[in-house]
Amino acid sequence: MKHLFAAVILLLANQVHALDWQDSPEVAKLFDIAGLQGTFVLYDTATDRLIGHDRSRAETRFIPASTFKIPNSLIGLSVGAVKTVDEVLPYGGKPQPIKAWEQDMGLREAIKVSNVPVYQELARCIGLERMRDNVAGMGFGNGEIGTVVDNFWLVGPLQISAVEQAEFLARLARNELPFPKDAQTKVREIIQLEQGNGWTLYGKTGWVNVPNPGIGWWVGWVIKESRVYSFALNIDIMQASDAAKRIELGKASLKSLGVL
Repeated sequence: MKHLFAAVILLLANQVHALDWQDSPEVAKLFDIAGLQGTFVLYDTATDRLIGHDRSRAETRFIPASTFKIPNSLIGLSVGAVKTVDEVLPYGGKPQPIKAWEQDMGLREAIKVSNVPVYQELARCIGLERMRDNVAGMGFGNGEIGTVVDNFWLVGPLQISAVEQAEFLARLARNELPFPKDAQTKVREIIQLEQGNGWTLYGKTGWVNVPNPGIGWWVGWVIKESRVYSFALNIDIMQASDAAKRIELGKASLKSLGVL
């Protein structure tokens, strides 16, 4: 029965692929100017319409990298692996490629600096069985986590498309995921980025170096005049300097579509 339920959730989640797609010449031009290969998709939940650049790539699945910190946080809070977003988790004491990761911290701080070892510890606290059931139940990409609980979002087998990211985040923005409402509220709180005139922006980056080229993500949503616009961008990372272009290009795309 549990597996049947998960299959139904995945089927419902994938219905977003049937939505109308509209190519955006403005966004395509931004990618050309930036000299980047990638995709951007915006999901307007009020009209059930997708608009963006490179539909084929938008429907292609890639490793989610650190964008999985969003569902990882949801699962951790929901199963009690952590009681709050401020409960401190250990990073393990080993040298890290980013100095900011070399300290124990709670999810609120860890998600801001994308602390990989802290979120790997969270995954180990969740455990393989609970992780597998919850990833399948939430309808996140292909729902596959393999047999290693602390790296499946960094090396596979978990994969998700930009369209699926946008649909998943729209459900989180609207409190519609199969998790306690309080957990969804807390996760929305820790990924809020900034506010402007009539809008609030939420988001999370991701970057994985394999395969070659690497894949860079920026996903999130904008609340504007009580409407939810979720989005997902991914690009080929040819060199480290490309990573900085994720948010820059994503914001430019949102502005060109009148969302920011």
